[in-house]
Amino acid sequence: MAEYASYGLVLFALGAYVVLDGYDLGIGILGLFDRSDERRKEYTELVATAWDANESWIILAAVILWAALPGVYATVLPGVYLPLVVVLLAFVLRGLGLEMQSSAPDYRPGWGRLFGASSLVVTLCQGLVVGTVLGGLPQHGGVFDGGALRWFTPYSVLCALGLTALYLLAGAAWLQAKTQGGARRRAARLGRPLLALAVVACLVLGFGLEVADPQHFRFDEPLRAVLFGLLVAAAAGCGAVAWYGFGREPDARPFVAVLCAQVAGLLALVTATAPVVVPPGLSVHAAASPTGSQVFLLIGVGCCMPVVLAYNIYAWWVFRGKYRPPTLAALAVPAEPVAARTDLTGSQTVAKEAGVGILARRAGFALIGLGVVAVAQDVFGGQGEWIAPVSLVLFSTVSVTAWLVGDRRAADAGEFEIDQAARR
Repeated sequence: MAEYASYGLVLFALGAYVVLDGYDLGIGILGLFDRSDERRKEYTELVATAWDANESWIILAAVILWAALPGVYATVLPGVYLPLVVVLLAFVLRGLGLEMQSSAPDYRPGWGRLFGASSLVVTLCQGLVVGTVLGGLPQHGGVFDGGALRWFTPYSVLCALGLTALYLLAGAAWLQAKTQGGARRRAARLGRPLLALAVVACLVLGFGLEVADPQHFRFDEPLRAVLFGLLVAAAAGCGAVAWYGFGREPDARPFVAVLCAQVAGLLALVTATAPVVVPPGLSVHAAASPTGSQVFLLIGVGCCMPVVLAYNIYAWWVFRGKYRPPTLAALAVPAEPVAARTDLTGSQTVAKEAGVGILARRAGFALIGLGVVAVAQDVFGGQGEWIAPVSLVLFSTVSVTAWLVGDRRAADAGEFEIDQAARR
């Protein structure tokens, strides 16, 4: 029974991730197609309030899978190495773009595009991984037995597009709940088309799963069939509530309805596939670690999950209500401190602070690059010698580009002029 408790924790963590991080990934993608810099700035400020807590759930899910269901790791990871490497790199760049954008006083298009593009890449790669797992992985003796591009199939591509539509819908619902003015009107206008797109995607993926999944769904069992039908009906009802709620008050109704529809859909998927974890036949019991490891993990993760959940609830409580942009008076710099900085001592202080920030940013790039290479060598070494060099080249190219673009924008903004004045 311990393995099923661990399986339940995995499902809870993955569900929390989809529900919580899904909406801020959708907001990032929506920002790519918005022409208003003011609204894009609002989007990043909304996401910056809780994105790190939202992503904690996928870390918990990975830890539980690694310790409690090692058979899943042995089967799934070798089949989805490349999309997972891309996801890790995109997570790093997404956090970089978000934090740099949030710390800027106004909208910076370069960081904004990095944040939006990374959100899209994360979503597409997650969809590819989910589609690959649902479509089944060739395995022999509990070990993956397939090619390096086994993750690229028609069903996995459809899953990537469907997950993008679902995250966009959640993002639009969250924006209606948290914004006002033009951002709220735009989210309400996009809500129903995105809902229709998500429903079509769910129908295509649902009926396509019967063809893509090699396992036999046991709907001949009355309890399973009834529970599946009730969950699908609940998801449909929540979708109808969301359709009615877009553009109407209370503004939080569409997001709550979309959240409940996501939970019902995930539970329906589990009802249809359990106890199989990786099709066609890897079950929870077959993939589980020894009972002692299961009990140790349940105690450790059982203590961590309430802390993460409390942090999520606290962040939501602190930033409850509608987002209100800071007033110009709050953003204005008092005249006296500015005058005080005109002397040589003030210039040297500001230059020193700017120099420390630049060095810290560059040191962070270097450490992240070394970490990516180390992880690639340790985790992927022996499975494909090309993965570590490719990951290093990809990360180096993107990080150097972001580095040069950031320095150029800082120079255009006059940040380096302070350093030159101090040297004179």
